[in-house]
Amino acid sequence: GKELEEIMVAFVKQEIDVLVSTTIIESGLDIPTANTIIINRADMLGLAEIYQLRGRVGRSSTQSFAYLLVPSLDHLSKESRERLRALMEYNELGGGFKLAMSDLQIRGGGNLLGVSQSGHIAAIGYDLYLELLQKTVADLKAKEKGEYGAAFSDDLDPEINLQLSAYLPESYIADISQRYIMYRRIAASSREDDAFLEDLKDELNDRYGPLPGEVINLFRIVAIKKALLPLRVSKLERGPQNLVLSFMSDTPVKTELLLAYLQNSDNGSRITPDGRLIIDTPADSDNLLYETVTTTLAKLNRLTHEPATQ
Repeated sequence: GKELEEIMVAFVKQEIDVLVSTTIIESGLDIPTANTIIINRADMLGLAEIYQLRGRVGRSSTQSFAYLLVPSLDHLSKESRERLRALMEYNELGGGFKLAMSDLQIRGGGNLLGVSQSGHIAAIGYDLYLELLQKTVADLKAKEKGEYGAAFSDDLDPEINLQLSAYLPESYIADISQRYIMYRRIAASSREDDAFLEDLKDELNDRYGPLPGEVINLFRIVAIKKALLPLRVSKLERGPQNLVLSFMSDTPVKTELLLAYLQNSDNGSRITPDGRLIIDTPADSDNLLYETVTTTLAKLNRLTHEPATQ
C-alpha cells in the first residue's frame, strides 16, 4: 500500500509522466493534470468499465484524449463492436444514461433477482420488457396473497379488425418520434376515462390542426376497445355484410343474455355454435359502421346489468 501511495503522489505531482496500471484506476481517481489515457485490449472490457476508465481523463478544462486499442477491428465479436460503437456515439452531456441503455440492450436484462446476466432485451424491446417485468412482479405479489391470477384480470387486449384506415399520417405529424409518443399515449388511453381521450383529441387539434379522418378512426378504435373490455370480447371483426364478436369464457354476457338480445333485435343477428355473435350490417361508411358498433356494445352492456328476458 505504501508503495502504491508513493507512485500515485509522484504522478499527481508530475514527477512521473506515464502511469501504467491495471483497471483498478477506474475507481474514481481524479487527477486534473492527466489528459490522455491509452486502454489496451478495450474489446475485453465491459461498456461500463471502459466508460469509467475514459472518465479518468478530462477532469479539468484541458483537452483530453482516450485511445482504445484492439487487435483487429475485423475480428471483433459482435458484442465488442457494439460496445465500442456505443461508447464513441454517446460522448455528449447526458450520454451516461444512453450508454446504460445500450449496455442493457447488448447484455440483456438477465435475472434481476439473481446473479446471472443473460437474455436479449433488444429482441423484444425495452418497453415490452418492462411491461412483462411489471406483470410478473404483480403476479408474484398476488400469489403471496393467495390471489393467483388476479394480477391478470385486466390483461385482455381485444383484437379489432374493422377494415378502417386508422393511423397518424406523416403529413399530420411529421416527426417520427412524436408520432411514436402519440401512438403510445393513444393506446394507453383505452384504460383511462372518457375525459382523458377528449383531452388528447384537443391537444392534437391544438398542436397539429384539425384531426384527419384516419386519426378520427384511430380514436374510434380506442373507444371501441374500451367498450369491449368489460364485456370480455376478445375479437371484433368486420365481414362483407356483418360484424362478428368473439367472447372470452369469463364474459358477463351469458348465453341467455345473448338470446334475450336476439329476441329484441331486428337486424338479423345470430349466435354460432361456438358462441360468437354475428350481427348483419350493410354499413358502407365509417360513420355508420362506428354507430352500429357502439349501439350494439351499449345494448350488450345494458344486458349485463339487467335480468335476462325469459
